[in-house]
Amino acid sequence: MELWDVYHMDRTKSDQTMVRGSAFKSGEYHLAVHACIFNTKGEMLIQQRQPFKSGWSNMWDVTVGGSAISGDTSQTAMERELFEEIGLKIDLQNVRPHLTVNFDVGFDDIYLIEKDLDIETLTLQYEEVQRVKWASVDEICQMLDEGVFIPYYKNLIRLLFDMRKQYGAHQVT
Repeated sequence: MELWDVYHMDRTKSDQTMVRGSAFKSGEYHLAVHACIFNTKGEMLIQQRQPFKSGWSNMWDVTVGGSAISGDTSQTAMERELFEEIGLKIDLQNVRPHLTVNFDVGFDDIYLIEKDLDIETLTLQYEEVQRVKWASVDEICQMLDEGVFIPYYKNLIRLLFDMRKQYGAHQVT
């Protein structure tokens, strides 16, 4: 049984928790996290979900994602998910997410990390990930067109690639 902290709309934690899969009451939110790892060639590490995974089974996704569990900060949740899903240990304690996307019942912090990795050395979590590979923005957009990538907005994928080396919504010149 996984417990989630319940947040208010202004992203402050309430004193409540909820069991994953429970219905949200009005005004209740939870925290999700995603990491997109980019190599110095400008490719994103993407993962293919297991065929037996409920929700988006067998589809490709960004590097790693998941929900914060009770007691997690955004950073500790992201560190845990990276280690659980692909075996990558990384310290994010002094790192802010590059952006947050609000959704109906929560907040999704997105971390953009540049790191060259040998994907052969990663330890993939059998319950979640069947394989990983590096892909360019054009390859991911093609996969979106083919219906084999989780249906993110193409412009969001492009934004992730554009923002990978900076914080903020303005281009650094």
